[in-house]
Amino acid sequence: MECAQVIVAGAGPVGTVAATRLARQGIDVILLEALPTSAKDLRASTWHPPTLEMMAELGIAERMVEHGLICPVYQYRDRRSPEVFSFDLTELSDITKFPYRLQYEQFKFTQYLCKVLASEQHAMLRFSHEVVGVEQDTEAVTVLAKHQGSIKRFKADYVIAAEGANSILRRKMNIDLEGFTYPEKFVTLSTTYPIEQHFDGLSNVNYIADQEAWVLLLRTPDYWRVLVPAPENSTDEYLLSDKFKDHVLRDVTRTKRTIASEHRVIYRIHQRVARQYRVGRVLLAGDAAHLNNPLGGFGMNSGIHDAWNLCDKLDQMLNFGADSSLLDLYEKQRQTVTRDFIQAQSIKNKRRMEQDDEEWLREDREELRSMCNDDELRRKYLLDQALFSSLANADQITL
Repeated sequence: MECAQVIVAGAGPVGTVAATRLARQGIDVILLEALPTSAKDLRASTWHPPTLEMMAELGIAERMVEHGLICPVYQYRDRRSPEVFSFDLTELSDITKFPYRLQYEQFKFTQYLCKVLASEQHAMLRFSHEVVGVEQDTEAVTVLAKHQGSIKRFKADYVIAAEGANSILRRKMNIDLEGFTYPEKFVTLSTTYPIEQHFDGLSNVNYIADQEAWVLLLRTPDYWRVLVPAPENSTDEYLLSDKFKDHVLRDVTRTKRTIASEHRVIYRIHQRVARQYRVGRVLLAGDAAHLNNPLGGFGMNSGIHDAWNLCDKLDQMLNFGADSSLLDLYEKQRQTVTRDFIQAQSIKNKRRMEQDDEEWLREDREELRSMCNDDELRRKYLLDQALFSSLANADQITL
């Protein structure tokens, strides 16, 4: 049986950050991942300023910036109006070294961080180890993992469940994800085609509202990513077809061109928060603890903020003898800001994109206009959207 002070389940961005931070704190950690190597998918790519500050502490932000795409400006557009609302994160240069969003795909990040972990003295990385069970008592916790047809046991003081939305550890702890799932599916297309040539002053991050079919246009170092809601009752076969791809990209560009796409992915989107973030020695973080729609880029970032908060508390406990009540504080802090801010804001962002009530639209445009024209309102909005506010709010929460 392999032993460590902490076991982390899941080698996604949240799990790899947690394992790296713990190892740098001198805490022995085992990272278990079901896949034989780092997953390559096209999910999260947006890094907000405070998350980049955390990566700077790990010594990897400079490399991320070198290989990513700096995006200081993001825009809200509406096909029913010529007005464009732009927000520029460089206005926060007085409080951060990273006054921008960075577009850097999560799979590139996790691939690199796994290489970093392989050289960490206090870290052990175990691929092809699928977590299938957990046992705990007042002294320790044991994780069961399937490897090459047999069950291996790993023992630790604490376990961080960061294996994503389908977390086995969360299910083994009988923790419900409370909330709802959107009825529609979502589709992401990636293309190297220069979509920007069909817009005036298009930024690298764009939320384009339309009651018919809203669209998120997001540029990464290699592609434009185009996120749209799927038409009602569409089959997966149709959503992945050339016919649907052509419809979406022609609608976005307002041309009759046939535009190639490199990737097509279907998602279900949720707004859910775990009823508990802690059961004894098992702690939830990231998508294992909460899910929200992608409009705002909050999911991966807030998950990494979970891990950062939790690792600080485990450091105080394991290295300095602090009381385990810190884990209750972790749960209260991160669950509260997830429910009160991150979920609420991502829901509002989606509503802003698809709303067809004229009175609501008028009031929303007026709100955006006011924020653009008022220095104080605009700064507050930038702090909220960049997740500085949620971190500050979490720090103010006590038991």
